[in-house]
Amino acid sequence: MGKIAIKYGIGTAVVLIVYFLLLKVVGLHEFPVLSVANGIIFGVGILIAMQKYKASGKSFFYQDGFQLGLVTGAIATILFSIFMALYIFQIDTEFAHAILDSWSLNYNKGGLIIIVTLIMMGFSTTLVLTLAFMQLLKDSWNATKHPEK
Repeated sequence: MGKIAIKYGIGTAVVLIVYFLLLKVVGLHEFPVLSVANGIIFGVGILIAMQKYKASGKSFFYQDGFQLGLVTGAIATILFSIFMALYIFQIDTEFAHAILDSWSLNYNKGGLIIIVTLIMMGFSTTLVLTLAFMQLLKDSWNATKHPEK
């Protein structure tokens, strides 16, 4: 399970980074509303990881799938947050000010608040999507109907 979580966590982070860089190239990276696609990217990464684990033939217990989803999303969140911290503090120091100006905030506009927000959004998205996907992938405990005699 660990290998699957690492593989798809890193893959999800790479797709998130590529998406951000594509937005940067087009000039749309300063519009926070476009981060909605991050949730879709997280969802695809977590769902594929869960499906691969379930298809591996091992018993698929709820707690194992739940743990897999959380670890996959956590890895993606941490890696993407590290990239964004490097981007905000080293590459484009004006990016944080541009984002925070669009939020109409009147206090110190440091980039740390964006990193904290990214981490909170990443972990909350991971939790919600993992709960939702486990409802789709878990085995039913409902008794099967017996044929009528």
